[in-house]
Amino acid sequence: MTPSARASHPEQPAPPPGPGERAGQLAAEWAPTVGRVLLGLVLAWFGYHELVQPSVWTGYVPVVSGSTLVVLLVLAHGWLLLMLAVAMVAGIAVRAVAAVAVVLLLQIVTSLTMSNGLSDLILRDMGVLGLAVCLTASTRQRLVLSR
Repeated sequence: MTPSARASHPEQPAPPPGPGERAGQLAAEWAPTVGRVLLGLVLAWFGYHELVQPSVWTGYVPVVSGSTLVVLLVLAHGWLLLMLAVAMVAGIAVRAVAAVAVVLLLQIVTSLTMSNGLSDLILRDMGVLGLAVCLTASTRQRLVLSR
């Protein structure tokens, strides 16, 4: 186009986004943060319960000799879950913490599947594992202390 033709046909400004588009943009911006906080709450819930009542969780530990060792393993697992939860909710090293959660959840899903077969609980844990996998790939987070 020639300069005179451009002057007679100025470009129209883009129309403002509609409500559906704005909602989609908002969801895309905040979904990783919401997922991160919710994963942190799930990890905190199970970590807390493992610390408060380790004897309830000892049945999930693969065969290890000595009941004291099994309780110590459950307590260590509970502390790890709680530390991951705090880091996740606070937004500290989100991708690294999510990667550790992936390994931990993969171990849980594998162990439970091998010992009990497929169940609704395992499928739930697979969903939580999927969320952790997604968070390892998420580079855009809001409300983080460090990446």
